[in-house]
Amino acid sequence: QVRLVESGGGLVQAGDSLRLSCAASKLSFSDYTMAWFRQAPGKERDLIAGVTWNSVSTYYTDSVKGRFTISRDNAKNTVYLQMNSLKPDDTAVYYCAARGPKDEYKLAYTGGYGYWGQGTQVTVSS
Repeated sequence: QVRLVESGGGLVQAGDSLRLSCAASKLSFSDYTMAWFRQAPGKERDLIAGVTWNSVSTYYTDSVKGRFTISRDNAKNTVYLQMNSLKPDDTAVYYCAARGPKDEYKLAYTGGYGYWGQGTQVTVSS
């Protein structure tokens, strides 16, 4: 079955950087929109970044614009989230998700993601 496996989380200090990876298997990866969500304790799971299946467009929620970068390597079936200038408010479990194939939804639309990873914890200390 389809698997999405996140890695790269950890405990860092404010101002540090982390790169999350999400490796997909049993998925026609290049046909799928990929996204990163995060869920902080006691809060809902929020979409923070997305990239279209064809890599034409990316999306970022306002709180991460200019600090986070989403990218994908279709040859490696992997999507990345480069996180710079991390803040304590970035502390959350980060999930990758896949939607498709070849969907035409706007990237800001949070629905339709049929595949999810198990999540990786990111903790930013002040």
